[in-house]
Amino acid sequence: MLTLPANARLFLCQISMNMRKSFEGLSAVVEQMFPGELLSGALFIFLSRRKDHMKVLYWDGDGFVIFYKRLEKGSFAAQKEKTSSLLRREFLMLFEGIIPKRLNSRFSL
Repeated sequence: MLTLPANARLFLCQISMNMRKSFEGLSAVVEQMFPGELLSGALFIFLSRRKDHMKVLYWDGDGFVIFYKRLEKGSFAAQKEKTSSLLRREFLMLFEGIIPKRLNSRFSL
């Protein structure tokens, strides 16, 4: 089971990624796209060209961790916005394959 802290920072890579990349390749992409964030504990999400594979890279304090998910059918929901940061609930919905029609907040920050 994947658990995320409520204050986790999540970044979505807006370009399709070659899923053959591992720790070094994904780390280099993160340093290019999000300078200075690699060792911050944030989660970096990468999708394949067909959006049926997802890799998540993060630094847990003493090493890198990669989560890898491959869908047997369908694809991950494409982001409509061009923002690179995600909310925790947006990531969990993306991970589970939920396509929301709209998101409502219970309160404003």
